[in-house]
Amino acid sequence: MARELVDGGEAVLEAFRNLDIDYIIASPGSDWPSVWEALARQKINEADGPRYIDTWHETLAVTMAMGYTRVTGKLQAVLLHAGVGLLQGSLGIHGAYQGEVPMLVCSGESITNGEDPNFDPGGQWYRGLNVVGGADRWVEPFTKWSSHVSTHFNLYESITRAGEMAQRLPKGPTFLDIPMEVMLPAWTPPARMGKIPAPPKTHSEASAIDEVARLLAGASSPVIITESAGRDVEAFHQMVRLAELLSIPVVESGPGYANFPKDHPMYQGTNVNRFKDTSDVILLVGSKTPWYPPSAGPATGTVISIDEYPLKEHLTYQALHANIYLEGDIGVTVKLLADAVESNGGLNAGAISARKTQWEAEHDKATESNRAAVEAARSKGPIDPVWLCAAISEVMPDDATYVEETITHRGAILRHIAWNTPQRYFHPNGGLGQGLGTALGVKLAKPNSPVVALMGDGSFLYNPVVQSFGVSAAENLPILIIVFNNGKYAAMQNLHLQFYPEGIAAKTGIHHGVDIPGPNYADLVTPFGGHSERVEDPDELKPALERALAAVNGGTTALVDVIVSD
Repeated sequence: MARELVDGGEAVLEAFRNLDIDYIIASPGSDWPSVWEALARQKINEADGPRYIDTWHETLAVTMAMGYTRVTGKLQAVLLHAGVGLLQGSLGIHGAYQGEVPMLVCSGESITNGEDPNFDPGGQWYRGLNVVGGADRWVEPFTKWSSHVSTHFNLYESITRAGEMAQRLPKGPTFLDIPMEVMLPAWTPPARMGKIPAPPKTHSEASAIDEVARLLAGASSPVIITESAGRDVEAFHQMVRLAELLSIPVVESGPGYANFPKDHPMYQGTNVNRFKDTSDVILLVGSKTPWYPPSAGPATGTVISIDEYPLKEHLTYQALHANIYLEGDIGVTVKLLADAVESNGGLNAGAISARKTQWEAEHDKATESNRAAVEAARSKGPIDPVWLCAAISEVMPDDATYVEETITHRGAILRHIAWNTPQRYFHPNGGLGQGLGTALGVKLAKPNSPVVALMGDGSFLYNPVVQSFGVSAAENLPILIIVFNNGKYAAMQNLHLQFYPEGIAAKTGIHHGVDIPGPNYADLVTPFGGHSERVEDPDELKPALERALAAVNGGTTALVDVIVSD
């Protein structure tokens, strides 16, 4: 069948251009030749438009897009192969849904089953690649919106609409199933077509903000609890400003971002239970699950929730115990709240000063305790995870960005690795296997910053490792991977012993689903020209990290496999 020069592939690409998409991140499938043709035409004509990245694996495509968007805030496009490719990418799509990361995901199919005399899609579509009812059914439970495009006449408008919806509250991934037969006909651009406007930033009414400002100004023991405020750089800085105005301690609950400077005297770590029953005003800033169990909320005190979209429909159960909601953009809302506090002439300077002294002392005490823990761990063999975290913090520069995908070692990482500016820490949402892709996406967005992926050995094995190394080399995205290798799924073992502390496994050491007879992880990066080391001696740890950092700065991905004690 002779092909028209300008068809639905150009409609797809033009929609992506007008959505201001920087990258089409894809795992190639036979359903996208129209888009490839349009991309080739874009290159030949030296036209502006998104760049195509081939990732070798669908999960990697989705998580790279997610990492890039978590830094930039900008919607990206992901093209997946048919139904099976969509299933491969579903873990990352679900993570984007949980994390409220906007993303436009498309997959293709053939709907004529070889019966069109002018078009032969290939027998594979008839035999096994089709999805009864359409692929949008599969992802409907974990996308913000999913549908299919049934005609080329509305292809362009369907894509721009899906992109706009992904960026509106609640933000999240949207999905379109686009058959090849919809992209093949000649495309006539609509008369009205242009750049799609960015979504507006919203905030609560002034009276509600003033009420919260008065409550905070009159509080004797306020606290800020946050989880994801740091996804917005402005929110990070405005929260510092608010904390300093009133000497409010800040505590993180399961952080997914760098939310507050760890070296700030108002930073009080991650123990929410220490504050929930002693604070008279509790300000939840981007915190969807501040207490566990959910019913164990504060016994007293006024709870105020600041969030774009505080009630999360992806959670089967949620209990914020909020008395007041300020819904809207977190950065804008916290700024207006700080403005209202600052303009309040009735602040109790003595009480604010006393709180400042109190929480500075508590911060210093925690810092000293962490320092003592590091000194105690420094020379232990096998390597203590506390010393590994401290060594990482000592070696890495201030602009290093961390993507963390661990379970057992997360507490030590949060306590002993420093990050004091926004967009320095990211934790994937949902299941394991997203860390490497997220790190590569972050590197794509921050090419001049060292990006460090902190992985448990179990977490590492859930990732598309070979594909990640291949994309890292092909796209010149050098990252540093540090494996916390304890040779087991410690979380499985710990939970088993929690339920059966006097059981047979506890008495005999017979455990199932725990041991990982993994490879020498350092060998895995070698075929891709990467730098690799395996470290067992605590005295060799910092030199190994320094060599790995130098390799990354020189443009080479590096992996350091660190044998840790637990």
